Amino acid sequence: MFLKFLLWLLLFVLCWPLAILALVFFPLIWLLLLPFRILGIAVTGVLELFKAIIMLPARLLGGRPGAKPKRP
Repeated sequence: MFLKFLLWLLLFVLCWPLAILALVFFPLIWLLLLPFRILGIAVTGVLELFKAIIMLPARLLGGRPGAKPKRP
């Protein structure tokens, strides 16, 4: 039981500074990565637009996205 208590004390001494650093640096890192997230959303939107433009003729002719062709 005493060994368990010592392990808990060791864990407390080692981990509380890491927890405080995480609380301080997480918002800063999130702010630094925010432009990349916005860029990813914009790129995804542009690619979806290109996909819709390319698939438009097939949709106008009655094709369904993801549908398998019927066999006679």
